[in-house]
Amino acid sequence: MLKTFFKIFFTVCFFIFFISCKKSEITFTSNQTSFEISEIQSGSGVFLYPIRDVEIEIYYYVPNNYNNESKIFFAMHGGGRDAEEMRNSMITSANQYNQIIIAPKIDAINFSLGDQYILGNVYEDGDNPSEETLNDEDNWTFSLIEPLFDSVTTSLNLTNEEYNIIGYSAGAQFVQRFILFKPLARFSKAIVAAPGWYTVIDTNIDFPYGYANSILDFNNIENLFSKEVYYIVGELDNNPNAYGLRRNDYADAQGINRLDRALHFYNVSNNIASENNYEFNWNLDIIPNTNHSWQPSLQFALNLINN
Repeated sequence: MLKTFFKIFFTVCFFIFFISCKKSEITFTSNQTSFEISEIQSGSGVFLYPIRDVEIEIYYYVPNNYNNESKIFFAMHGGGRDAEEMRNSMITSANQYNQIIIAPKIDAINFSLGDQYILGNVYEDGDNPSEETLNDEDNWTFSLIEPLFDSVTTSLNLTNEEYNIIGYSAGAQFVQRFILFKPLARFSKAIVAAPGWYTVIDTNIDFPYGYANSILDFNNIENLFSKEVYYIVGELDNNPNAYGLRRNDYADAQGINRLDRALHFYNVSNNIASENNYEFNWNLDIIPNTNHSWQPSLQFALNLINN
């Protein structure tokens, strides 16, 4: 009997040790090596950049009068994968504010919308996370941004050590979770525009709807709250039957439409900051008379972040 007890005891101890070691391998930064890119020049263009075992298209715009202090602005497209169109819609603003637009196309052939885009390929099955299905951090889609920033910075000889990032709809879900999984990322401002649902900062709710049963670390929250992040949603983005809107008991616990879910996420976050006396630099802006439409959302976001 005693022998059996010790056998079970040491087995459990080994399992806990194994899990803790595996979790400790996650750095929440980016271990990916940046790659040299030489074809960037003034104007609009596209280049290929490696991620995992594929190359993806990176649409860019560089103003004619850019200088080494120009700031990089990442733009993450929605479910339509329209990176080129999103880039084009930001050119006027880029010229006005001397910004370099970098719009990765997370293509549908190589990246599923759910697990590999909006959930960042952290897990093989993001709706059922486990230690066994946790992907190597270098293979996360979230791990694209930081080395890509280094590559563009080097190619254009930039000195700015921070970037801005915006995501709309599915891209907003990417940015919302990018912030959580990459808390040491070098962004100065982030815009999360009209995501369908959120990973709420709640350790009692399972991932992907909350923190539980995932590698997300609640201890990073104070640092995250200090970052300048804008959550925006249209006043009329309140259709519970909107195309592509995830509806199930877990998502609906946040609200039954994008507007309600934005309010829920922001209020939960704000309450945590207040209860712990954390600095809170997150903002929620509701766009008047706007439904789920990316052009007015994008223009509102650009005016917000540049003024």
